[in-house]
Amino acid sequence: MARAIWSGAINFGLVTVPVELYSATEDHTVHFRQFERGTSDRIRYKRVNERTGEEVAYENIVKGYDLGDGDYVLVEQDELDQIAPGRSRSIDIESFVDLGDIDPLYFQKSYWLAPTKEEFGRAYGLLLQAMAETNKAGIARFVMRGKEYMAAVRAGDGVLVLDTLLFAEDVRDPAKELKKLPEKAAPRGRELEMAIALVDSMADEWRPEAYHDQYTERVLKLIDDKKAGRTVSVEEEPSEPTKVVDLFEALSRSVERRKSSAPSTKGGSGSGASAKKPSRKAEPDLSELSKAELDQMARELDIKGRSKLKRAELETAVREARPGKSRKRAS
Repeated sequence: MARAIWSGAINFGLVTVPVELYSATEDHTVHFRQFERGTSDRIRYKRVNERTGEEVAYENIVKGYDLGDGDYVLVEQDELDQIAPGRSRSIDIESFVDLGDIDPLYFQKSYWLAPTKEEFGRAYGLLLQAMAETNKAGIARFVMRGKEYMAAVRAGDGVLVLDTLLFAEDVRDPAKELKKLPEKAAPRGRELEMAIALVDSMADEWRPEAYHDQYTERVLKLIDDKKAGRTVSVEEEPSEPTKVVDLFEALSRSVERRKSSAPSTKGGSGSGASAKKPSRKAEPDLSELSKAELDQMARELDIKGRSKLKRAELETAVREARPGKSRKRAS
């Protein structure tokens, strides 16, 4: 069972709902220790005086704000504690906004909110249903672990979700930060039409379970391979970017591949001598497909362990899994 990391109440209008806060996500990052190469000796870090090289006790360390030119303002921890926000027991909803108006860029971390007791379920469920039907999010402030947060409270799948939000000053302006953005010129008509057609042909339902942290899986496989004494293989090089002169051709070929790989839904019928058996579309050349396209085919074929396969392995697996297909590439 998950443990609550905060408890208090949601306040909206004159309604108060006692709730507990639970983390909705967890980290699967693989963590390593550090060792000196060629030994089994662990690496340790110490806080040392930059000038004398002597170790400094933690209680003798203060914080310093860099003013530039070697000047610092020194601040004691108790001074920071005095101006820190007090412990808060409430999530005060200040307003409700359309959920779609919040740029996903502002979302930081997600939590679940649950009523502290069954007797508060009615008010909790009322708020949940009201926000679900209006597609609104409650913008609130609350304090957790000595830090003030702005948050959005919204309706999830049978649960209230609290997302901590970035403040406006935390979000950079891309026009100021990025110098290589294209000018706001209208793209060529045919290229835009083909790009839209490609997007439409790749449209699918959002299925988060179909995606995996492939890097973490590769790290764990690397550890297993080294533990078992197996040869460690090197990942293939990334594909080359599309040249501007080839953009329309690349878009056209991509759309055609998607069409040829999509299952046909139309049946053929005829009468008399002129009736013909519907022809089957040619299967795409797997050697020309991108890894993303191969992965899509692998999902449709329900190939197990596809997320761990390299492109060449994925191509082989798709070729062997396709019904009625030869396992060898035609020469």
